[in-house]
Amino acid sequence: MITLNVNGKEHALDVTDDTPILWALRDVIGLTGTKFGCGKALCGACTIHLDGQATRSCITPVSLASGKKITTIESIGETEVGKRIQEAWLALDVVQCGYCQSGQIMSASALLAQTPNPSDEDIDNAMSGNICRCGTYPRIKAAIKNAAKVKA
Repeated sequence: MITLNVNGKEHALDVTDDTPILWALRDVIGLTGTKFGCGKALCGACTIHLDGQATRSCITPVSLASGKKITTIESIGETEVGKRIQEAWLALDVVQCGYCQSGQIMSASALLAQTPNPSDEDIDNAMSGNICRCGTYPRIKAAIKNAAKVKA
C-alpha cells in the first residue's frame, strides 16, 4: 500500500512500488487527463508535476512519489501559472487534435513557474521533450510568451 498526494488529495493505493505513476493515476485513481504516449519518456504526453518539476509519469515509479505532491492536468488551472497557460492556450487556439496538449501544458506551466520571463531558447529547451504530431509548435511557443506577459 502506498499513499500518493495527487492534486492536494491523499490516495491510498494497492499497487506495487514499481507501478508507473501514469497507471496509478489513470487506472487506479481514474484521472485520465494524463495521456499515455510512447511509454519511454520520449514524447511528453504523460507529463505531470512532481513537487513542481515536470516529470514523465510513464517511467516514474510510484515509490518515487511517496511524500511528494503530484499535480496533474486536472488541477493545473488551480495554480496561478497554470491558469495563465490554459487561458493563453484557449486565446491562441493552440490545440489541434489535443492528444499531447495536457503534457504540453504541464511542461509549459513548470517552465513559467521556474522562469517567469523565458527566452526563446528557454522555451525550446523546456518544450523539446514534448512532441506534437499536429505541429502546433508555433502556437505553443506564442501561448507561452503570451502567458509570460500576463502577470497575476
